[in-house]
Amino acid sequence: MGGAMNAWIAAALATPFVLLLACVSSRFRSRMPALLALAPLPALLAALLASHDVPLRIGSARFALVFALDVPGAMLLGAAALLWIVVGVHARRYLLGRPHAGAFVVAWLMTLTGCVGVFVAADVVGFYFLLAVLSVGAAGLVLQGQGAQALRAGAIYLGVALFAEAFLLAGLILAVQASPSESLLIADVATTLASSESRGAALTLLIVGLGIKAGLVPFHFWMPLAYGAAPVPAAAVLSGAVVKASLLAMVRLLPFDTALPEFGLPLACVGMFGALYGVAIGITRSNANLVLAYSSVSQMGFVMAIVGMGLATGNAATPLIAAFYAVHHLLVKGTLFLCVDAVPATRARAVLVPAGVIALGLAGLPLTGGFVAKYAAKDIFGEGAFATLAVASSVATAWLMCHLLRRLAVDANLSARFSWTWFAMAFACVFVPWWIYVATAIGTASALLAAPVLWSSLWPVLAGGALAVAMTRTGIRWPAVPAGDVGAMLRGLERVAGRIATTFQQGDVVARRWHVASVALLLIAAAFYWTLRAP
Repeated sequence: MGGAMNAWIAAALATPFVLLLACVSSRFRSRMPALLALAPLPALLAALLASHDVPLRIGSARFALVFALDVPGAMLLGAAALLWIVVGVHARRYLLGRPHAGAFVVAWLMTLTGCVGVFVAADVVGFYFLLAVLSVGAAGLVLQGQGAQALRAGAIYLGVALFAEAFLLAGLILAVQASPSESLLIADVATTLASSESRGAALTLLIVGLGIKAGLVPFHFWMPLAYGAAPVPAAAVLSGAVVKASLLAMVRLLPFDTALPEFGLPLACVGMFGALYGVAIGITRSNANLVLAYSSVSQMGFVMAIVGMGLATGNAATPLIAAFYAVHHLLVKGTLFLCVDAVPATRARAVLVPAGVIALGLAGLPLTGGFVAKYAAKDIFGEGAFATLAVASSVATAWLMCHLLRRLAVDANLSARFSWTWFAMAFACVFVPWWIYVATAIGTASALLAAPVLWSSLWPVLAGGALAVAMTRTGIRWPAVPAGDVGAMLRGLERVAGRIATTFQQGDVVARRWHVASVALLLIAAAFYWTLRAP
């Protein structure tokens, strides 16, 4: 039964990859936009139907790539596939009449292939390779934006991804070498890592590498740059699905069965700082894309704080809780990005209400999906200072989401392309977390409906709304912060690197001239001759 069910995992991997290969033909590539919404469908079915017991192996007895689904992976794969399907419908409409639709399709399918592959990869080789595919494809999606801004954002995205993957590769090598059997399976690496002699170096490298890819402050600057420059459909999947790959890798690789406060507490502190910092910068922005980008900085910081606290206390439930929280953010952020478009609105006000409900759900608005996710994470933070900071984060998030809704209402940039798919996705933002919460036995629905629980979630939202109203009424003008904030310091490095590249380019041009090459060839021949004559 398990072997038959693994056909779903194979189909989930093969479908976007085969479509990507078909793009070699210009005829197929021109028809591919119609298939973008179908490519993730096998991944959704795999998340719902694939067996969690028997892995899929591709290769020989000496070496094979292993793919499997655990509960956190199935949750994130299913939510990501749902988002990819809905955004694929909008991407088809976005590509109508555009001259470079083929490049967008290739980058889209490459990103989807890597995204699905990372969610189901069960060994470190397949995981690292597919993560690289994901990074290159995602950078390609950013480059589909317009002008020099997209070129710079795409280059920074790819550069930061490669920088992070260097740390990650070193950490994976140390982690595999620490295993007595040197097993390449991710589950075996996580089991033996806590007791290995190289635990300190391996965990540090893994946390740094995956933290950079997750957008932890101060390496978050690629998020607003990339999400602000990318086309809206690309930003929706990048902010929703793609960034969750690093989180899933972290909860799979880190050992949560042992309390490691020396690693967990610093991660929790950095994550919680990012949760508040993202809001502090986001409220200074007037562009809705950038507000959503800094909201992602905040929310990814919060989920990393969950991971850090779970690692610090040795809470074995952390992988499930962190993935569950990430599922809600994945759905909401992708849906909200679809609200932002350059097409003049015809039904803008009709979507502000559902958009407001799911946006405030990120702050824990009662009865929303975020309310369930926040409640599930409550035990991870306990009763101390981090619990207080978690509540402060909810207040700050409500403030930022009210600011976002105001920008959407003032700018009237909601798309005229809204269809039943967007409203279905908004409904999924509420329904799916409730369904997962009950189906996976994270908790019971009756516990959520108690009056004290409802009030404890409602008052931070009200407080955040009050702050937003006060900011509007007082007319406070916040200092202008450039997109990418600390990333603005890269301008100087970019100029230096540009001069170095220009120097090498000029040297290459000179070296390729015929007379220079001829003299160089004669000198090399003479040196070779005298070498042969030497005694």
